Amino acid sequence: MQQYFFSLIAKINKAVLPSFTKRRLDLSKASKLQLLIFGWRLYVTKRALD
Repeated sequence: MQQYFFSLIAKINKAVLPSFTKRRLDLSKASKLQLLIFGWRLYVTKRALD
C-alpha cells in the first residue's frame, strides 16, 4: 500500500515538478528551493522503488 502511494506521488512529481538533471543543473550552484525539490524527488523515488 505504501509503495503504491509513493508510486502515485512520483508520477505526480514527474508531471508537475521540473527535472534538474535534464537541465544539467550544477548542485553546488543550486538555490535552496532547487535543492529542496531535488531532495523531495529523490526521497519519493527511493521510497517508490523499495
